[in-house]
Amino acid sequence: MHARYVDGVTIRPLRNGDVGTVLAVLGRLGPRSRAQRFGGPKPRVSEGELEQLARVDRRRHALVAWVDGDPEPAGLAQLVRDGASAELAFAVVDVHQGRGIGSVLARELAGDALAAGITELRATVTGDNPRVVSLLRRVTGSVRETWLGGGQRELVLRLER
Repeated sequence: MHARYVDGVTIRPLRNGDVGTVLAVLGRLGPRSRAQRFGGPKPRVSEGELEQLARVDRRRHALVAWVDGDPEPAGLAQLVRDGASAELAFAVVDVHQGRGIGSVLARELAGDALAAGITELRATVTGDNPRVVSLLRRVTGSVRETWLGGGQRELVLRLER
């Protein structure tokens, strides 16, 4: 898969083991953004967690977003496949939030998932993150929502051609 330019954002696949890019994104997330990405406070990511986040293989796929004029990555979207479904997670660095980067990442990752035969994406979202809920609803018309304990909810997106 090659880099692509979509709505002013360059998207490229994460290379397997590219810990530097993952660290660059995580390092640009403030405490609230980190908590929303990880479902709770996460001041530090362990070496094992970092290696896991940088892994790309038959089950894991990730896209990195770059914006013109910024030498560092602006966002990261990842999925972990489980049969015909996959868990989706993404983060956009604080300075670039609200500029449509998350929407581009989510749409592109959903398109890649569908091309790989994945028909359902799941995302666990903290209840105080309405922007992400709205973004995920725009990815596809079919979204099922379930409230989980601890102020979190799971969104299930049905992907269709």
